[in-house]
Amino acid sequence: MSASHNRNHDSLADRLILQLDQALHTLVPGSSHAQRTSPAVKTEGSELSDTERQLAAGLMRINHTGEVCAQALYQGQSLTARLPDVRDTMNHAAVEEVDHLAWCETRLKELDSRPSVLNPAFYALSFGLGALAGAIGDKWSLGFVGETEKQVCEHLEEHLTQLPAQDHKSRAVIQQMIVDEKKHGDSAMAAGGAELPLPITAGMKLMAGVMKTLTKRV
Repeated sequence: MSASHNRNHDSLADRLILQLDQALHTLVPGSSHAQRTSPAVKTEGSELSDTERQLAAGLMRINHTGEVCAQALYQGQSLTARLPDVRDTMNHAAVEEVDHLAWCETRLKELDSRPSVLNPAFYALSFGLGALAGAIGDKWSLGFVGETEKQVCEHLEEHLTQLPAQDHKSRAVIQQMIVDEKKHGDSAMAAGGAELPLPITAGMKLMAGVMKTLTKRV
């Protein structure tokens, strides 16, 4: 067996170990730690009724699961990406998404709620989709990121209109998430992402709709 083969084998093995470690950090509550301070910290809180708190918690649970899916997508894509620069792009975006994951989890605790119990299933599904996109080709993988972030921004904007008016803390978190997600999407397309065919984007929206419906309460 050649030295080159051993290096490639070890590299893949190392990446698989890192993927497992990342999955555990994503799925085990309290394991994700933000590098940036949550926007909610500097935002004054307001008293919410039980109904308003439940509504806000449902929306933030959806957002938390969305970040779980984002982590899985990026990790899957980085595993199969052909070009090192593309892999680095995926890894950098995944690091920033950890902030979102931690912010959403913290806000859920503040709302006396918890993440969705369905997160492991959505992580596995999203990881598989990400790995498939990366294997098909880097331009399609980057295009997948661009379309994903576009759809994420759309549903976050929708959540801003649905949140209780006085839930300024959740609103601050979502607004910063929108800024970051748009940056990730723009970066992916600028790096050579291809526009995805309509049937694929429609399928992505359908999957996102299922995720939002299931995780809002479960």
